[in-house]
Amino acid sequence: MVNSQGATLDRLAWITDGETLGNGSRTVLDVVHDSAQAGPNAMFVAIKGFSRDGHDFVQSAVDSGAAVCVERAVEAPDQLVVSDTRAMLGPIAAEVHGRPSRACRVVGVTGTNGKTMVTHFLESIVAASGDSAGVVGTLGARIAGKSVELSRTTPEASDLQRLLARMVNAGVGVAALEVSSHALALHRVTGTWFEVVAFTNLGRDHLDFHGDLDGYFAAKAELFTPEFAERAVIWNDDEWGRRLIGQTQLAVTSVGWEDADVIISDISGDLAGSQFILGLNGDQVDVAINIGGRFNVANAAIAATIASTLDIDTEAILAGLRGVARIPGRFELLDISQPYAVVVDYAHTAEGVLYAIHTARQATSGRVIALVGAGGDRDRTKRPEMGRAASTADIAVLTSDNPRSEDPVEILAEVAAGASSENTIVEVDRRTAIRAALDVAEQGDVVLLLGKGHETYQDIAGRLEPFDDREVARQEASS
Repeated sequence: MVNSQGATLDRLAWITDGETLGNGSRTVLDVVHDSAQAGPNAMFVAIKGFSRDGHDFVQSAVDSGAAVCVERAVEAPDQLVVSDTRAMLGPIAAEVHGRPSRACRVVGVTGTNGKTMVTHFLESIVAASGDSAGVVGTLGARIAGKSVELSRTTPEASDLQRLLARMVNAGVGVAALEVSSHALALHRVTGTWFEVVAFTNLGRDHLDFHGDLDGYFAAKAELFTPEFAERAVIWNDDEWGRRLIGQTQLAVTSVGWEDADVIISDISGDLAGSQFILGLNGDQVDVAINIGGRFNVANAAIAATIASTLDIDTEAILAGLRGVARIPGRFELLDISQPYAVVVDYAHTAEGVLYAIHTARQATSGRVIALVGAGGDRDRTKRPEMGRAASTADIAVLTSDNPRSEDPVEILAEVAAGASSENTIVEVDRRTAIRAALDVAEQGDVVLLLGKGHETYQDIAGRLEPFDDREVARQEASS
């Protein structure tokens, strides 16, 4: 239980190396970064965004009765002046909410692909052990099984600390957080202490934000420093994972197919599930999961290793892994009553597309038909790579995937530039493209609808238009 009585401005000045102007003994009970949420018991922290500067909204916060945290002194009765408001938002919020990450066991999972699967496997393991779990990530948050909607994979620092405090007060023993590279670069998890941090892999993504792969990796690697944690679980069958193992100061448990502390072997299975042997706690244990894909075997093994690091017993680990039946849009096998299979997956990087196609090929004697697109207003350099990855399927169907403010035809042309001209269907309308993929499918084939996963919309020219690959596939398959 977090019994926070808030924090005084003088206390916050001490932890941030800042300066109090006004009433230093004033107590703050909440921290916000949106002036519309400010009030007499809150502190409004003015952070600089990409399009707006929070300092422009200080007067509104002051008018509401809030104290303010700024980078330069303003006309306000009670204020805290710090050198970097964004970097200090997390530590301030953590202090005000009673340092909730010290009151439960927090796990942080980062990587390009697999974060959602690992955290959901871990949630199930924790529940199987008899403890209460919390999850924060792409699919929203859950507190002891109850859903909480989020706007980001990793919430802004003030929202995250409030959410963690809520979890602690609800009796959560283990909280599993997806930690995005944006969250690390923008200090959203600064002020959070992780008992274990984990790395899944790194592929080409978010380079529009980070500049290049080295910059992207550097953001991820920040989580693996003594500022955030003491122990790490790292997937070592990835060149970036091996690089991370070589540079981190944390105690590392490596996971992989070979040459690792925890080794996976003897994999078998189909689209609906997998079986494998895991070298865990000195024993060779038989593991079964009800989700297909070699990459999900890896995700399950990472989750099991995290759980073992948390001293959760093997029986609970195995039961928890078996207990995950379906995660929306994560290699989700649809029931469509057709002689071919349809799988929906969130794969939105070239590596993710390759993993999905490889998994499907191993599970069928028929053909693999892969529908792929690329998002607008995002890293353009990965678009031809997406086309090349799609071409490893027997038939590639290239289409739109959240074009946002860009012309979907132009995006599609950039994806198609990397694809083979043979056995490729190009169709800008996603529903028509799904229909085309299903129309060419025959008995024993696997149709992969990749990119959107759990999403229930298409982001087109500033509008979120209803669109769910799963529902559209069911409609088109039965028409």
